[in-house]
Amino acid sequence: MPLSLQSPPCATLSASIQKGRWKTLAAGFSVTPLPAVNFSLRRSIPRILASASSSSSPASSSLEAGENNELNAVSAFSEIVPDTVVFDDFERFPPTAATVSSALLLGICGLPDTIFRNAVDMALADSSCAGLETTESRLSCFFNKAIVNVGGDLVKLVPGRVSTEVDARLAYDTNGIIRKVHDLLRLYNEIDVPHERLLFKIPATWQGIEAARLLESEGIQTHITFVYSFAQAAAAAQAGASVIQIFVGRLRDWARNHSGDNEIESAIKSGEDPGLALVKRSYNYIHKYGYKSKLMAAAVRNKQDLFSLLGVDYVIAPLKVLQSLKDSPAIPEDEKYSFVRKLTPETATHYHFTNKELVKWDQLSLASSMGPASV
Repeated sequence: MPLSLQSPPCATLSASIQKGRWKTLAAGFSVTPLPAVNFSLRRSIPRILASASSSSSPASSSLEAGENNELNAVSAFSEIVPDTVVFDDFERFPPTAATVSSALLLGICGLPDTIFRNAVDMALADSSCAGLETTESRLSCFFNKAIVNVGGDLVKLVPGRVSTEVDARLAYDTNGIIRKVHDLLRLYNEIDVPHERLLFKIPATWQGIEAARLLESEGIQTHITFVYSFAQAAAAAQAGASVIQIFVGRLRDWARNHSGDNEIESAIKSGEDPGLALVKRSYNYIHKYGYKSKLMAAAVRNKQDLFSLLGVDYVIAPLKVLQSLKDSPAIPEDEKYSFVRKLTPETATHYHFTNKELVKWDQLSLASSMGPASV
């Protein structure tokens, strides 16, 4: 007997996702929160690499390996990750890893025919979800099944890790985040996805970073996102987060239209781009003090941004930047390494941090328990 996929329809799932859209979260730290982020349905999957190569040695890249162009040259210093349109650009820039999120599910539901549509339809046909008592519990069950089914498909398509977004409505609930991750991990176990292929994407609130600390202690890999201040980056590193993601371009956009944040004002006064400055300080902090976290620079807007970040573990680059690098004139072999690595573990050892910047996570925890104004 064929399964009926009419109830609940994908449109219903889409409406549920839209009702609880993710918002940019930085509350509880020194930087003022950014406005809500509106994801494009056609740009759904930022990439997260699973390279195990040491950050002290040149990174390898799956992008056009062996070609003598700018893309190949910069790939010797950082893992260059395509921020690709999942539905159109697999052939032009094959993805190396992926994020599965509410935005991706909206994109799948909004298109008539994608390779992931069956994964969503199978979730909507799940009888264990349909039998739950309340509408909210049914929709939550359908959503969890759908996001894990799509994540399972992506694991088969990419060589790296797949990062699964945790519901941002749990951003200020440490126990809620941990329960959600355990629920998602249980569903991944049911479809035989190995733990080492997974990351769980958590916003960089105090509660989110504390959840990451506890999850990492269980051997569950976490991906901290929405990092807009050094306090967040340092706390995430101290918590042992596997990946820390900083949005370079978004910080720049914020700085152009706002003032009053000491960290941003300090970077501007010294002639630095605040987004690039935050990546530099965070990288040096991680490597100076021996934390395990890998640093990811996202929202890179142009080639100059990328050149300024050479040496950071991962750079998520838009297709227009990758295409420009790929189409650049061939570099003579003797000039191939004329690009300068900006970030190295060696120079990080000489980077100076103030006592205020070296506040420990246990101190942040105590301050947070006294209220956001204490942090």
